[in-house]
Amino acid sequence: MQDAITTLIKNYDITGRYLDREAIDRLKSYFETGTARVQAAALVNANAADIVRQSGSQLFSDLPELIRPGGNAYTTRRYATCLRDLDYFLRYATYAWVAGNTDVLDERVLQGLRETYNSLGVPVGSVVIGIGIMKQIVKEKVEAAGVADSGFVSEPFDHMIRELAETDV
Repeated sequence: MQDAITTLIKNYDITGRYLDREAIDRLKSYFETGTARVQAAALVNANAADIVRQSGSQLFSDLPELIRPGGNAYTTRRYATCLRDLDYFLRYATYAWVAGNTDVLDERVLQGLRETYNSLGVPVGSVVIGIGIMKQIVKEKVEAAGVADSGFVSEPFDHMIRELAETDV
């Protein structure tokens, strides 16, 4: 897993270039938002169970067919698995904030996930919807907590949504 600094320096090193103005500006931006990133991650850590519970409740309220007989979250085991996956997405989103880099999502979460879900019959569209719901809940909590410059909050969620890129339920 690489952070924004490691990735930036690696890319410049590979091409044999000195850090230019663009690189310095990206580093500066990363450091300026560092405290906010850590504050947001701490806030999520303290409220993760509630965030996942709220996300699941809204998802199943919006898509009740998921928890009806024959639905993909029908039975306690499947319901719990769905909430577990939402928790994974949330945890890795916080890693991406702190790292300032979404590569961790590709490496640890997204590689092969769509194929796995498809082979298990999990409707990827509902997963994408659940991630979007969670993004909104997290953004509201982070903004309500007064975390300054919270524009980074959406980045990992948007990345996961984009990579899964399916909205059919």
